[in-house]
Amino acid sequence: MLVYAVHEGGRYVQVADSLKEQPEGKRGFYVNITNQCNCACTFCLRTMKHMAEESTLWLKQEPSVDEVKAELDKLPWDMAKEIVFCGFGEPTMRLDVLLELMAYVRQKHLDMPIRLNTNGLADLIYGRSVAGDFEGLVDTISISLNASNAERYLDLTRAKYGIGAFDAMLKFAMDCKEYITNVVLTVVEKVEDQAEIDACRKLCQEKGLQLRVRIYEDS
Repeated sequence: MLVYAVHEGGRYVQVADSLKEQPEGKRGFYVNITNQCNCACTFCLRTMKHMAEESTLWLKQEPSVDEVKAELDKLPWDMAKEIVFCGFGEPTMRLDVLLELMAYVRQKHLDMPIRLNTNGLADLIYGRSVAGDFEGLVDTISISLNASNAERYLDLTRAKYGIGAFDAMLKFAMDCKEYITNVVLTVVEKVEDQAEIDACRKLCQEKGLQLRVRIYEDS
């Protein structure tokens, strides 16, 4: 699926089916542009979740910009409360495509909130600070903190960049504060115990960042 909704229980639902199941009320619509990822998280649904063919987020081939725009044009925009760029892959792996699609949404639907879900490692992909690219395009950025320290982070994410990935992710988060209104870091319940979640919360407080504890979604 390129564009989909998420229903109770973490179900990924085709837009048409979402409207049949829930004909009233606004909802977030999610945009999936890549399978690529630079992490191999131990708790990632890419390897754990089994889904029917019609509801899978695994892309048989990466969509073109025009293909995604066509799907966005079909959306019932009066039912949308937010557009979220995420999916099973890391969206910043296709940064140019991501930015073009965000600009397309912003141009056509000026007041529609746009969120990006990311692992926060884009600076390591492109060898530069990327945060400024999202100025004016992103209202909320959700960055996967995952752990309170570099060692635990690497154990969980198995990021291809090694031990330095944690500090790079935190720098990216701090840089985003200059350009994006809402910068939120996340950890996953059940993956981390309460002591580690508390340590993550303390880290975020020290850096003036928000922390959200995400509900664990199993297979």
